[in-house]
Amino acid sequence: MCKTILYARVSTADQTLDHQKTQAVAAGFEIDEVVSDHGVSGVSTTLQERPEGKRLYDKLRHGDTLVVRWVDRLGRNYQDVTDTIRHFMRQGVVVRTVINNLTFDGSTADPMQEAVRDALIAFMAATAQAQAEATKEAQRAGIEIARKDGSKYRGKKPSYDRDKLHVVLEMLDNGSGATEIAKVTQLTRQTVLRIRKSPSAAEVALTRWGM
Repeated sequence: MCKTILYARVSTADQTLDHQKTQAVAAGFEIDEVVSDHGVSGVSTTLQERPEGKRLYDKLRHGDTLVVRWVDRLGRNYQDVTDTIRHFMRQGVVVRTVINNLTFDGSTADPMQEAVRDALIAFMAATAQAQAEATKEAQRAGIEIARKDGSKYRGKKPSYDRDKLHVVLEMLDNGSGATEIAKVTQLTRQTVLRIRKSPSAAEVALTRWGM
């Protein structure tokens, strides 16, 4: 019997995995099993190096579907992400994303469809790495601002954590509107608009509160 397995990952101890499953179910996916890694970076570790991620290579069978919120849950390194998706496709596994509802299927034999599919995989993997680098730069800027301004009032505690901030930024990059993002993340539309206006200020707020 074919299974639909959700792979979820968060990179820091203060993030939660629950919203990734909630988001998948809300998008219409019927999840049979969740495999998750908590507190594991997608930049410094490949999928096979993560405690639970490596289980996917043993669990997934021909005809199964692997669901991820977006390709960056598999990894933040271009080569690792492209290798991972292609490996599973060769095994007869369909890889699907919650955001943008993308489907990567290795069953096609049409060379034009293969070319389009592979180009999309490459683009999404490159975007995941670029976003990781941009996020690191914003974090560095936020830490520096907070360090210089550390004696001042921290302001109101953010209603989002770092994982939700990443979701907002990713969905903004993918062209999603503020109303849609607010519904997915359960943040107010005003909060999403503030983040869109100044991602660096959002990072500063998290850093000031040690989040």
